[in-house]
Amino acid sequence: MKGVILAGGLGTRLYPLTFATNKHLLPVYNKPMIFYPVTTLVNAGITDILVVTSGPHAGHFIRVLKNGKELGVKHLEYAYQEKSDGGIADALRLAEDFADGGNITVILGDNTTDSQIKRHVENFDDGALVFLKKMQNIDQRKRFGVAVFDVKDKTKIVSIEEKPHNPQSHFVATGLYIYDNKVFDYIRLCQPSDRGEIEITDVNNRYIADRRLKWVELEGFWSDAGTFNTLFAANKYWAEKDNHE
Repeated sequence: MKGVILAGGLGTRLYPLTFATNKHLLPVYNKPMIFYPVTTLVNAGITDILVVTSGPHAGHFIRVLKNGKELGVKHLEYAYQEKSDGGIADALRLAEDFADGGNITVILGDNTTDSQIKRHVENFDDGALVFLKKMQNIDQRKRFGVAVFDVKDKTKIVSIEEKPHNPQSHFVATGLYIYDNKVFDYIRLCQPSDRGEIEITDVNNRYIADRRLKWVELEGFWSDAGTFNTLFAANKYWAEKDNHE
């Protein structure tokens, strides 16, 4: 299994911090943000990793991550997404050659979690596996893809709605996925959304339509760090966790 970290975009919600560097290199307690998704993959036994980045600060990653050896990465590659606002799926398509026909675990570069996903990686066969998190705050849920469940079978996802005004469940897509190599065919079928992006939600919905998507609830702590509030929350959690260990 190979890993892909999607660390592109301009991080406009974190201006003026991201005038200085890429969002995913900002500190979360005592580490650059990007260290957290790298560690999630390495702890799952994934040591062959591609980082997809974009924007004017893309070169900063090399100074921070180097060749990844200090974090337990055996092989580290970089890819550049020319259209910074092209969307998550647009960034993921750059990993096709890297995947080389195999399965991939994909994680967004602003995800911080202490969940252990190794057994899910080892047990994955084909299709797609989406990691969801239960979120109570409705305003926070509106920022994510939200799962819509079958009214007769609450374990079955019938669709995922991207940033809905009226979320139909408490479960949001965390930005952590496992895909088989069919994902790149699905990406090619997707058209840009009204936001002008190729949405990963559209890719997941194609897996759902083909009855090839499964989901699990992500255990432990999880937070993105893409807004000032979530960046603060992530800093607070990891500082407290470190000081109690």
